[in-house]
Amino acid sequence: MTDRGRSALTMTNDTLSVGPSRMHWDGNSLIIDINEVSGLPVVSRVRGRITVTPRAITAVELPLTDDGAHIWRPFAPSSDIKVDLEAKGWQWSGHGYFDANFGTRALEQDFSFWTWGRYPTKAGATCIYDATRRDGTSLEAAIAFDHLGNAKIAQAPPRKRFKRSLWQVMRETRADPGTTPRQTLNMLDAPFYSRSAVQTRLNGEIVTGVHEALDLNRFASPWIKPMLALRVPRRRGWYK
Repeated sequence: MTDRGRSALTMTNDTLSVGPSRMHWDGNSLIIDINEVSGLPVVSRVRGRITVTPRAITAVELPLTDDGAHIWRPFAPSSDIKVDLEAKGWQWSGHGYFDANFGTRALEQDFSFWTWGRYPTKAGATCIYDATRRDGTSLEAAIAFDHLGNAKIAQAPPRKRFKRSLWQVMRETRADPGTTPRQTLNMLDAPFYSRSAVQTRLNGEIVTGVHEALDLNRFASPWIKPMLALRVPRRRGWYK
């Protein structure tokens, strides 16, 4: 998307607008209107609407550090999604989710590495957060959500490494003994970050979900950060 200046941001109780794009909650669905220019290597107009309709909204907040400086908020781990963009083949509907991370410190200040996965299950969805903190401690969390949004701590199988990303970012997720997770779709590949669809087996059930791996040692390196400024278009104001 586009990095914009403060003047491009407007907010109300149910709408967040950044330049010509916005997210609006209508009481039933989150409506995301996009009017952007994509980044390199293919620069083109990205315009259209995404509608996310939660099956339930949760009240869950997961502290990622003991002092609560970082919080994961799974608003709607099970949702229906409709995508209608102005490009051939960019219209579809299916199963999705909506979550967010909040924090008062930079991620690289408190973490060196993390993986996250959200896997649809017959009962709802299971979300897995594994992270290595800078203080030497680790986070290992698995939360199972049913279709009504009820949450409980899940008994997840052990961590299992699988094939590195194209940029050689280390990847792992949970998997039953004797199972090796595998990527089924590459979504985003960067020197410090991988997002993909991954198939694994959790407690006897074969599942395919969105997986991410984030190497914050790489992200914090002085040769990576300057590259981020060139990755997306930048505008000081609404259009200019």
